[in-house]
Amino acid sequence: MQQGDSSPVVVIGGGPAGLTAAYELQKRSRRHKPIVFEASKMVGGISRTESNNGYRFDIGGHRFFTKVKEVDAMWHEVLGDDFITVPRLSRIYYRGKFFDYPLKLINALVNIGPYESMRILLSYFKWQVRPFRKEENFEEWVINRFGGRLYMHFFRSYTQKVWGINPKEIRADWAAQRIKNLSLFKAVWNAISGANDTTSLIEEFQYPRLGPGMMWEKTQKRIEEEGGEVHLRSAVTQVNRDGNRVTSIDVKHWHEDGREPVTERVEGDHFVNSMALRDLIHSFDPPPPPEVVDAANRLKYRDFLIVTLVLDHADPFRDNWIYIHSPSVKVGRIQNFRAWSKEMLPDQNTASIGMEYFCQEGDGLWTMSDADLRALAAKELEQLGLAKADDVIDAAIIRQPKAYPVYDGEYREALDVIEEWLGGLENFQTVGRNGLHRYNNQDHSMLSAMLAARNILGEKNDVWNVNVERSYHEEFEVKKSSATVARPAIAAE
Repeated sequence: MQQGDSSPVVVIGGGPAGLTAAYELQKRSRRHKPIVFEASKMVGGISRTESNNGYRFDIGGHRFFTKVKEVDAMWHEVLGDDFITVPRLSRIYYRGKFFDYPLKLINALVNIGPYESMRILLSYFKWQVRPFRKEENFEEWVINRFGGRLYMHFFRSYTQKVWGINPKEIRADWAAQRIKNLSLFKAVWNAISGANDTTSLIEEFQYPRLGPGMMWEKTQKRIEEEGGEVHLRSAVTQVNRDGNRVTSIDVKHWHEDGREPVTERVEGDHFVNSMALRDLIHSFDPPPPPEVVDAANRLKYRDFLIVTLVLDHADPFRDNWIYIHSPSVKVGRIQNFRAWSKEMLPDQNTASIGMEYFCQEGDGLWTMSDADLRALAAKELEQLGLAKADDVIDAAIIRQPKAYPVYDGEYREALDVIEEWLGGLENFQTVGRNGLHRYNNQDHSMLSAMLAARNILGEKNDVWNVNVERSYHEEFEVKKSSATVARPAIAAE
């Protein structure tokens, strides 16, 4: 690659974090040339938009909402008039009934019944009087804010379905990050008053008219128009270093026509990573110390697959998405893609329904054939009373490994070891959801990448401890070494 007089910055990964780092660098400097390598055939990572026979669909739902001005500005710079405003409508399916979410008082009371509603309130007051004094895990954190009875109904089964482990094994800082400042009292007050300042429950949001992948496809185009490079089907297989300085990466380029892949060594002055930390640590040559490799091996991930069903009639429900708490079906969440944007569908007389399953790579769901997954999703759609299995006329299946970093009992200690070692590399930074092993949303991933780009230009930002919503009070703090570090609250999905 001919770099001329420019200073090459190598970016590993073409998801929101990697592309944002390249975009921000170009926006602030003409001297630095970003070169992005993405292993898959398209940009966007988990925020990409896939398509099948003209139907576009997300890998999960991705709302565009943030209070971070830099992130909001980039969204609008790139998308312009391609943003639409979408009203939020979501529900919870539990015990054969649909509960409005956010909570609406009459709907909740009718569905749960007066007797059980009173038990929920008594349980809440009990745990307000005698809470867990030290919140170690997800269960304790939720019970302290919602009571044991509501936790049993609405948190335990769904959380176990999503993560595949007992909620007692999930650390409390995950709950603080994702649920943030909501409590039973606040939820009831919101339902009565109509007030709502809890970010995860916003009533409307912006969305690219052709799905979130549109944002990253247009970002790729902007980067290339400004002289940067974005290489698809290009997997980084090795990160080469000389002491505390990374010197180059080895990239395996795959060809669409099936020819043998070609491996290339690419040198750079600076490196920004967004691949999963476990994979990153194993890619270093020479390898990190044994304790760092061991820490990386202790990081875990939750995988995900979506079965998008096309129905022979228009939408069976109006929701953007429905959370499925019922243990009688395997599906965890259901998307209605027309409710996000009608332009996601080529035929408005049909429906596009995303059946989302949380799994582990190699387990029974993951290894199930596409035909069997289509049959399972169609059967469960009928079982939930949303549509008949015979209404399905087409389907597409996408399997997404490492969709969610797991916050188990080992992750924090392991992450501290990795962070300390990576911090000793003078020209290497890691950003984004998997690059930081933090279950964040797009705006956090983007902000961490923006700050990494600015560090290349001379700033001194700590990307590991980005407070993504600086206007929000962060209520959860975790001890790290001798310092107390606030964990970030997240706005956008």
